[in-house]
Amino acid sequence: MRATNLCAPTLRQVPADAEVISHKLMLRAGMMRKAASGMYTFLPLGWRVIKKIENIIREEMDAAGGQEIMMPILQSDELWQESGRWAAYGAEMMRLKDRHGHEFCLGPTHEEMITALVRGEVRSHKQLPLLLYQIQDKFRDERRPRFGLMRSREFIMKDLYSFDKDEAGMDESYRKMYAAYTTIFRRCGLNFRPVEADNGAIGGGHSHEFTVLAESGESAIAYCTACDYAASDEKAELKPLAASAEEALPLEKVSTPGTNTIDTLAAFLQIPRERTIKAVAYQDDGNRLILVFVRGDHAVNEIKVRNLVPGAAELRMADEEAITAVGGSPGFMSPIGIKRGENTFILVDATVMNMVNAVTGANEPDFHYKNVSPKRDFGEVQVGDLRLVEEGDACPKCGAPLKMTRGIEVGQVFTLGTKYSAAMGATFLDEQGKENPMVMGCYGIGVGRTMAAAIEQGNDEHGIIWPRAIAPFELLVVPVNAKDEAQLTFAEKIYNAAKEAGIDTLLDDRKERAGVKFKDADLIGYPLRVTVGPKAVETGEIELKVRRTGEVHIVSANEWLGKAKELLAGL
Repeated sequence: MRATNLCAPTLRQVPADAEVISHKLMLRAGMMRKAASGMYTFLPLGWRVIKKIENIIREEMDAAGGQEIMMPILQSDELWQESGRWAAYGAEMMRLKDRHGHEFCLGPTHEEMITALVRGEVRSHKQLPLLLYQIQDKFRDERRPRFGLMRSREFIMKDLYSFDKDEAGMDESYRKMYAAYTTIFRRCGLNFRPVEADNGAIGGGHSHEFTVLAESGESAIAYCTACDYAASDEKAELKPLAASAEEALPLEKVSTPGTNTIDTLAAFLQIPRERTIKAVAYQDDGNRLILVFVRGDHAVNEIKVRNLVPGAAELRMADEEAITAVGGSPGFMSPIGIKRGENTFILVDATVMNMVNAVTGANEPDFHYKNVSPKRDFGEVQVGDLRLVEEGDACPKCGAPLKMTRGIEVGQVFTLGTKYSAAMGATFLDEQGKENPMVMGCYGIGVGRTMAAAIEQGNDEHGIIWPRAIAPFELLVVPVNAKDEAQLTFAEKIYNAAKEAGIDTLLDDRKERAGVKFKDADLIGYPLRVTVGPKAVETGEIELKVRRTGEVHIVSANEWLGKAKELLAGL
C-alpha cells in the first residue's frame, strides 16, 4: 500500500468530545470517525487492525474445534419470551417493531437464537459436543455512551456457544476456550490477566473475565500477592472478619443529634468507623425494598446484593416513603424494629453478624443503639458476603493481602449449564434413549474493545505503540524527500523487498516534509520505520527505528532486511 492511495486523515488537535487516550488517538490517527453517539465508522487503518484481531480469533477458535456461522442481528421477541429475558434484560436492549407490529430487538447477545438453532438440528448425544461461533455486530442502548469503543452502542463481538451432554463436557469446553483466549490475547501482544467474574445478565455458573491491565480501565481487579487468585471487584469473595473478643453489653438507645452519616456519628460518639454499622436502602425494578447493612468503614457491593435477591435486575436508591412505610428512618436505620414482609429484604454482611457492642440506627431521627450484637439483636435477616473488596483484604484462597489494579475487560467466558436449553427445550437423547437438556457455555470477545485496550496499554506522548501482530502495517518505509527521484526509487526497492519477504508494509510516498511524515508515523504507531535519506542513495546506509523503544539502527542496503526481520520478531 502507498500512502498517496491511503485514506488516513490524521488530526493534530484532540477532538473535544474524546475523553480516554484510545478514543483520542483513534480519531487523531485517522482510524475511525463518529457517526452518532456511541457509533463509529472504521476507516482503512482502523479496519485493518480490526481484521487482524478477527483473524487471530478465527485461527484460535477453529483450532479449538469451533465452527463459524452467522446469525441474524434482528431477533424476534418470541425467542426471548421463551427464555424469560425479554422483560428481564432491561433498558439496554434496543427494541423495535416491524410494519406488522411484531416486536424485535437488535441482538445484544445471541443465547436465545443459537439455542433455537441447535434444538432444531441436534437430537443425539453422538452430535455433541458442538462449538459454534460468529463475529458480528451487537447493539446495547447504553444510557451514556462514552470512551469511544470502550462503551459504545454498536460493537463487534466474537461469541461462541458450546453444547455438551453433561457438566464434565461443559467443563472441558470451558477449559478449551479459557486456553484459546489466553493464546489469543498473548498473540495480540497484550498484558492481561484472567479474573473471576460475575455472570451478570447472561446468567449461569462460574465465569472469568480476560482483562487488559491499564490504569485507565473501568474494571477494578483484586489480585493476590502470594497465589494466583484474581477477581473483579464485583466478584471478589471476602471471608467474614472476626469480632473483637469482648463481653456483649446490654442494648442502649442514645441521642445522637445530626448524625445521619457514619463520619458524623463516629465523631460524635468518639469511636472508630469500624465500630458502626452502615445502612444502604435500595429498591429494585419491581419496587421491592432491599435494606443492606455493612460495617461502617466498608462499601456495599451492589452486584452481590442483586445476586442475593432473586429477580433484582436493577437497583436504585430507595424512596423515603418506602423506607418509612416499614418503620425505617433514613440516616438512622437498622434491622431492629423493621416490619418484615414478602417485598422487604433485609441483607446483612457476614462481618456485621460477627460484631459485638457496635452502633447502629434506632429507626428514629437523631437516635442510635449502642452495644448492638447483631446475632442477638437483629432477628431474622439474610446473611451473606455483601461488601466491596479493598486493597489489603485477605485473599479467600490463601489469606495473603490482596492488591488492587485497574483493567479493561476484553473477553469473558461463562458456564451456562441448562439455563437456556431447559427453558427453550434444547434436548438430546442419551445412550439410553432418555431425553436431557444440553449443557451450555458462552464465550465472548469484544473486538473493538481489544483494539482500544491495546492503545490504552501502548501509547506515549507522540501517539500509539502497536504490538506488531495487530498493527495496521508492520513496517513503514519513508523517503525523506519523495520529490527526489533517487530517494523515492530507492525507497520503492525497499518497499518491494519487504513485501516479497511477507512483511505487511506501507510506503509513505507523499510529497510532504519529512517532519510531517515522521509525526504521522509516531501518531499511527507503525512498529518499525525504515528511513531512506540522502545517505541511502550515496552510501547505501538505511536507518531503522523501533517505535516502542525509540532505538535506531544504521544498516547497509545488504543487511537491512535481515535486521528488520530480527527487530520485528521481538515486537
